[in-house]
Amino acid sequence: MQQGRPAPPPISPGPPPTPFEVLDRTLPPTSPWAIGARLISLIEKRGRSAVIFIPYVWLVLFFLVPFFIVLKLSFSEAVLAQPPYAPLLDLVDEAGNWYLSARFNLSNYITLLTDDLYVRAYLSSLKIAATATLLTLAVALPLAYAIARAPESWRLTLLMLIILPFWTSFLIRVYAWIGILKNEGLLNALLLGLGLISEPLIILNTNVAVYIGIVYSYLPFMVLPIYASFDRMDPSLIEAAIDLGCRPSTSFWKITVPIAFPGIVAGCMLVFIPAVGEFVIPDLLGGSQTLMIGRLLWVEFFSNRDWPLASAVAIVLLLILVLPIMYFQRSQARRAEREAPQ
Repeated sequence: MQQGRPAPPPISPGPPPTPFEVLDRTLPPTSPWAIGARLISLIEKRGRSAVIFIPYVWLVLFFLVPFFIVLKLSFSEAVLAQPPYAPLLDLVDEAGNWYLSARFNLSNYITLLTDDLYVRAYLSSLKIAATATLLTLAVALPLAYAIARAPESWRLTLLMLIILPFWTSFLIRVYAWIGILKNEGLLNALLLGLGLISEPLIILNTNVAVYIGIVYSYLPFMVLPIYASFDRMDPSLIEAAIDLGCRPSTSFWKITVPIAFPGIVAGCMLVFIPAVGEFVIPDLLGGSQTLMIGRLLWVEFFSNRDWPLASAVAIVLLLILVLPIMYFQRSQARRAEREAPQ
């Protein structure tokens, strides 16, 4: 008896189509609903790629695209028109011949390098931001350590008190400091009532008021990353150091602070970077002598209507902040490679 070939395995019909695939097939291909269903079905099929792709799309749309727009404006020339700048690329017709004309104007960057006003504004902004960052660190370091060492039932409440000011508007919080720091404000009234001073202190419209405003406004950005570093620390390390004869202050600086160093660096960056370009705090709390690049940028953009120069100010400020951060990250990566076990 001749034995026949074995029957082929049944062909699997594959997974059933998803509702979005059915919607894509039933609608016209160019309709918005079909395009949306096609994108959603693609995300469903390639979920991991979509998770990685979406942040890159966000960075391109909300960082790279605005950056290149500002960069293009910085090479333009200010004109009395609407918009108040000349086009960078222009189609020119000469005797019926069309060609593309590109005009790159470097005078804005030359102005920033040669005008003493902008040089002093950049240096003053860096100085104020660095000083305010150090003051914020001085307040946040013991505060974060105290929260990390507090009983576990109290930590959430203490962290909520740190975050609580964010529940109100940033502008309202800065305005509140005007009522506290002015000559007839709450602070001077309290000091006069206690007999500590004989006449009101002049704090408002000075750099001291700007430091107070920056420290108060950005304190949570410093406390939270340092607290996260302290919270992961093993308390037995401190106990072992004290058992070996180390004083509490010495163990704090030689054991606790190095462990919290990543959180300190993260907090300093979160405070220093926005403080350099701060506009609201120096405009409301600072005086005429408070020179910061954020105020100059606002004046050039809205008062002088010089959008190209204001764009150049923003580009140079971005380079001043980004390049040192990139260098620091690269040096930290090289240090980690050297310390890694072979």
